[in-house]
Amino acid sequence: MPLPAAALADLQRIFGDALSTDAQRCAQYGADDSRRHAQPDAVVFPTCHEQVLALVRACRTWRLPLVARGAGSGTTGAAVPTAGGVVASFERMDRILRISVEDRVAVVEPGVLNGALQATLAPLRMLWAPDPTSAAFCSIGGNIACNAGGPRAVKYGATRDNVLALRAVNGAGEEFRCGSATTKGSTGYDLTHLLIGSEGTLALVTEATLKLTPLASERHTVRATYVDVAAAAAAVARIMAQPVTPCALEFLDGESLRLAHAHGGTAVPLAGAMLLLEVDGEPATLDAALQAVAQAAQGEGLLDLALAATAAQVEALWAARRALSPALRTISQHKINEDVVVPVSRVPALVAATRAIAQRHQLPIVCFGHAGNGNLHVNLLPRDAAERERAVPALDELFDAVIALGGTLSGEHGIGLAKRDFMPRAIDATALALMRALKAQFDPDGILNPGKLLPPP
Repeated sequence: MPLPAAALADLQRIFGDALSTDAQRCAQYGADDSRRHAQPDAVVFPTCHEQVLALVRACRTWRLPLVARGAGSGTTGAAVPTAGGVVASFERMDRILRISVEDRVAVVEPGVLNGALQATLAPLRMLWAPDPTSAAFCSIGGNIACNAGGPRAVKYGATRDNVLALRAVNGAGEEFRCGSATTKGSTGYDLTHLLIGSEGTLALVTEATLKLTPLASERHTVRATYVDVAAAAAAVARIMAQPVTPCALEFLDGESLRLAHAHGGTAVPLAGAMLLLEVDGEPATLDAALQAVAQAAQGEGLLDLALAATAAQVEALWAARRALSPALRTISQHKINEDVVVPVSRVPALVAATRAIAQRHQLPIVCFGHAGNGNLHVNLLPRDAAERERAVPALDELFDAVIALGGTLSGEHGIGLAKRDFMPRAIDATALALMRALKAQFDPDGILNPGKLLPPP
């Protein structure tokens, strides 16, 4: 329904032309990559912290649902305005405010694109560790909302490990800062880490102080192929049990390789499974590190172990890996992409469980992802109505298997709508009650991204 005239007048006073109630324009901001859609009543485009503060206060006054939006690349429906109300698109808050190489920090607004930040940092020989597949078009604010990771997380950590401080506005319309531009701190409750992964349900972030990492001087990329997924999964456990941590350890099953081969050509071999490994460091130590990782990769079922000889070969391997998720839509327009996590030692058991589920339900399931920290993208690929029906119990069994293996529902995509109702399997009742109490404290009227992340009591 249309916004109350007085509420609309308040928003127009704050945003002027940076407000739209046009149905077609609003529809563009009602979806994310989950293929879910809901129509917001209005979209606003803040350009500064003060506007965000005024926005939250106005939405609280008029009890308007308020959904913060980054670039809309999320896959869980977290940015879909299911209750209508106002979408705040942060695309115009895209300034890199400060970079200090000496302190290894960058201060940015939430609309800065991950890829744009990386491009700015590269000449300074620095990086921000999170590198999701969508880095070219996802925003830092979105990365913070879902605790994004990527291949580098195995060595350098995900978003939560690489944010030092935040400026934000909670659902009560109160502005606050948390954290500090230091890598050590023990001053009160850690609200910074609490906000990361909260999917805009507690507060709207307007500024982030990010921890930077120096770029390693060199890196080597290795591909290891195996007869089957069990052999590759066992190799993952061996690699992560030895002292050298690779900066990337990606797992691709046979069907993933077939798709990647179609995209990347001969750079991607055909086999039962493959590991894509990268080791980085300084020249004096890199060869020894590479040898240690390569030795751990060897074992029963290894077909081939090859070092990428040129930069072009490295880029071809990674380009094919990045193309995998969209390529799966060629198999199924109804693909269900889960980013479950288990302890690394249980990766072989998770792979075996997915194979069994696929056979039991006669359903295509493709696995790939960040095996070095136990985070696999398990893609259910129903191709017709019957398979879509069978995918429902298959997904149920997948989550049961993950929890039984000591894992959890999401490593980097978040919960949103897609996994909200499964939360009681991963979080006990007391912990969920504490989370709901935190939500009520930060957002007493429940206006911030209602219906996401936490299931109804």
